[in-house]
Amino acid sequence: MTLMTKFLGAAASLALTAGAALADPALIYDLGGKFDKSFNEAAFNGAERWAAATGGSYRDIELQSEAQREQALRRFAEAGFNPVVTTGFSMSSPIAAVAADYPDTKFVTIDGYVDPGEHPNVLSVLFSEHQGSYLVGKLAAMASESGTVGFVGGMDIPLIRKFACGYAQGAKAVNPDVTVISNMTGTTPAAWNDPVKGSELAKAQISQGADVIFAAAGGTGLGVLQTAADEDILSIGVDSNQNYLHPGKVLTSMLKRVDVAVEEAMTAGADLETGVKVLGLAEEGVGYALDDNNASLVTGDMQSAVDEAREMIIAGDLAVHDYTSDDSCPALTF
Repeated sequence: MTLMTKFLGAAASLALTAGAALADPALIYDLGGKFDKSFNEAAFNGAERWAAATGGSYRDIELQSEAQREQALRRFAEAGFNPVVTTGFSMSSPIAAVAADYPDTKFVTIDGYVDPGEHPNVLSVLFSEHQGSYLVGKLAAMASESGTVGFVGGMDIPLIRKFACGYAQGAKAVNPDVTVISNMTGTTPAAWNDPVKGSELAKAQISQGADVIFAAAGGTGLGVLQTAADEDILSIGVDSNQNYLHPGKVLTSMLKRVDVAVEEAMTAGADLETGVKVLGLAEEGVGYALDDNNASLVTGDMQSAVDEAREMIIAGDLAVHDYTSDDSCPALTF
């Protein structure tokens, strides 16, 4: 049991309330664990970067169950932490339930949305995942020799369909005849932390001819990347740069700068501007990873093609359909 899990107990809560430094920030990770090498770990890295740059301190907690979401929010707010930064869309409803009770506390939901008109002390940070996914979809299709690429999502929600839809559009922009196989891991939050199921889905897609698989599934994706490496096909990581996990086997990673969002929120502190912020390619909120671990996999022509698409999207000359705008995808059937 971690220190912050114990913190949720009444005795620890009282001790924390008595000793907390006013206006230190706090960070609540989504289910799946702090060190998921993906979404949550990106948040942790942003907080650590803030602490290193400022000498400041923050408190964090790894949730063990859905029931702890609202409880953790209230404990941190009552203890004087500000802002209280959270990751994952599932924090939206709990924040909406508690924000009005703590009007002097700023809350941040990364990947979630809370109506700014009803809750003026909340910042919702959203990303244009479809834009970044489009770029890695182009890379997938250019790298594929079979003409079949795969996508393994975590929990089947509109946000993850947004990833899949952008990916399929990018792949079909390169090869209109490419086959895109898409599977979701599950319909509950457990889908974010099931690497065994991720491995099973990857094997099933490989049996159907996929030779590049994009995993947007949190900790579940680690099973996809491992299986892809074992089966000698390429994978694509997500959120954090996961190229290093299997050098020469991870084609690229679709970067989602959760780390930047956390660092900026903690830097702003109690002066944080609330409302809604959307981070896309133009804001460098999403992108793709190129480093020594995948340099041999991405040719100069591939990089040029993707960078050209990136500039076109930023300029408004290329529109990537956002699944969440109308719950549909022109390039993929769910």
